[in-house]
Amino acid sequence: MISFGSEICTNYETASGREWLETNGIGGFAASTVSGANTRRYHGLLTAATRPPLGRITMLSKFEETVSIDGEKFELSANQYPGAIYPEGYKYLKSFRLDSFPVWTFEVAGIEIEKKIFMVYGQNTVVVQYKAEKKELRITNDELREDRTSPDDDRSHESENRELRIKNRTPTIKLELKPLLSFVDYHHLQRETADFDPLCETSENSIEVHPYEEMPSLFFAHNAESDEKTGYWYKNFEYAIEKERGFDFREDLFQPFVLKYDLSETATVIVSTEKQTFSDAEMYEKAEIERRETLIEISGAKDDFSKQLVKAADRFIVARGAGQTVIAGYPWFSDWGRDTMIALSGLTLATNRPEIAKNILLEFSAHISEGMIPNRFPDAGDKAEYNTVDATLWYFEAVRAYVEKTQDREFVRENLYEKFVNVIEWHLRGTRYNIHVDTDGLLFAGEVKSQLTWMDAKYGEEVFTPRTGKPVEIQALWFNALKIMASFAAEFDDAENAEKYAAMAELAKQSFNAVFWNEADSCLYDVVINGMRDASVRPNQIFAVSLTNAILDDAEKASKVIEKIEAELLTPVGLRTLSPKDISYRPIYTGSPFSRDSAYHQGTVWAWLIGGFIDARRKVFPGDENRIEEILAGFRSHLCEAGIGQISEIFDAEAPHAPRGCFAQAWSVAEILRVTNKS
Repeated sequence: MISFGSEICTNYETASGREWLETNGIGGFAASTVSGANTRRYHGLLTAATRPPLGRITMLSKFEETVSIDGEKFELSANQYPGAIYPEGYKYLKSFRLDSFPVWTFEVAGIEIEKKIFMVYGQNTVVVQYKAEKKELRITNDELREDRTSPDDDRSHESENRELRIKNRTPTIKLELKPLLSFVDYHHLQRETADFDPLCETSENSIEVHPYEEMPSLFFAHNAESDEKTGYWYKNFEYAIEKERGFDFREDLFQPFVLKYDLSETATVIVSTEKQTFSDAEMYEKAEIERRETLIEISGAKDDFSKQLVKAADRFIVARGAGQTVIAGYPWFSDWGRDTMIALSGLTLATNRPEIAKNILLEFSAHISEGMIPNRFPDAGDKAEYNTVDATLWYFEAVRAYVEKTQDREFVRENLYEKFVNVIEWHLRGTRYNIHVDTDGLLFAGEVKSQLTWMDAKYGEEVFTPRTGKPVEIQALWFNALKIMASFAAEFDDAENAEKYAAMAELAKQSFNAVFWNEADSCLYDVVINGMRDASVRPNQIFAVSLTNAILDDAEKASKVIEKIEAELLTPVGLRTLSPKDISYRPIYTGSPFSRDSAYHQGTVWAWLIGGFIDARRKVFPGDENRIEEILAGFRSHLCEAGIGQISEIFDAEAPHAPRGCFAQAWSVAEILRVTNKS
């Protein structure tokens, strides 16, 4: 359990910098901050996936929460408005904990109020509950006398007893919840508009709102004493992170009604795109707790760090049609082919859920086109994008890892092998974006204004790291794929192709080792093209050592690659994308979209790269697990920063290595989980 006390919770900046996340297994999510203030356009209590895992709409932004104790009102929520934070409910926070679900404890006038949020798996449904507990006062007559202003007070014994009863009586505690609706595509912000239908339909313990014809209705199932229609726009919420990132950062939200509760019992509201019954909250909670506990049990995770990573990993596995896929990161990414294949081993195999891996591999096989799997499934529309050279090559590695885990070769024989043969043929004769095998057996990729490797930052027409030609990790992945195919062909009695793939792999290996070694810097070149060699010291070279079938054939050179990366690129939270010695080095990822994109792969640290680095280190320096623990130590503390219980996408390249980008990233979690479970 991750928890914070009042010293963090009552500090607005600190509490607003820690984000929580709940997901529903179909692409929907709920997310915000410990302080209760939304700091991103993506924050909200219900972002529904209307076309799982996409079609995401932020429907319910938050609740404004007011508690009345014997008629005295206390505001528990928090918002940033121009020049002011209002209300300041975070000041009443006693603690926050991630205890299966996000749980807040407020302390108001001697009353503790606990708030809990969780999502229902497989539904666009979020449950929010509040309960009050009176602190045990144990006030005596002697303590009452001490409280009196005058030692000469001669009130009678009867008066003392009456005051004692008043102090120890049960107060009347009421709660008002005011939902704030947005109903916009989750990338967008709402503004006051006459197009928003303010009407809501009320029945017993249920309210339905349907502001736009083209969007689903939203249902509120509740056990409130009463509800009252309102119909106001709350204007000019400010989102600090959007402002920092150079985007629009102000939003208006619609407040349709008030729910009024008596907190002598637990207050419940279930918000969903489906009709619900408030009494089902207990059943939903029990089912979700059991589901998460089962994940831990199946995984075999022993220590708290691994258990938390297992729970974090589950957030990214979502439905796509009848199959499954991987959300690359929260709060804004969809499912990406590259991220899915890199993350698959850690998310599914390291957690002992190979059936999910199988489903994902099968799902992506249905989208192979011209020898490529999609780079990305867009948020809008059904047409996949194929602008990647490495996603398909990582697919081979994901299948290899699946077979190593399960020995299920028949699955490959029956469903994937012929498709993989076709993939190789497409790469031999050439496919999209000038991706083709050159006469030296190495894989060429790229054309003007394209960005095909994982270093794919682009702003407008400017590509910051085009890496056109023969990038180092693409050759490592191509060789690995050929070796995997040679092995499959031999097992499946395809002797002709077994011989062919083995010969292709050998040619690629010889060519690679002849041209990629940078003697001057004792490492590998990053890209080779037409006799020119890019000597930028980048982490991509680690895959020439780390992959199961390593293309770098010299042990001494492999050790030098690791030493170079450790000396210039390693940080406590991953690898820098460029050496600080390089004139193009950009250590801070902040500012406008252009500024951030231009730094994305020019120094910025990526957590997922630590997986390949640890694999390579274990190969070359076996038995040094103490050093591996030292390398991973920074991620243990990071679980309590940024995305609580998660691993961020990226970090600044210099101390204090501030977390940036998505606060929960699939391949960051997956790679750390994978190498942790190998130890």
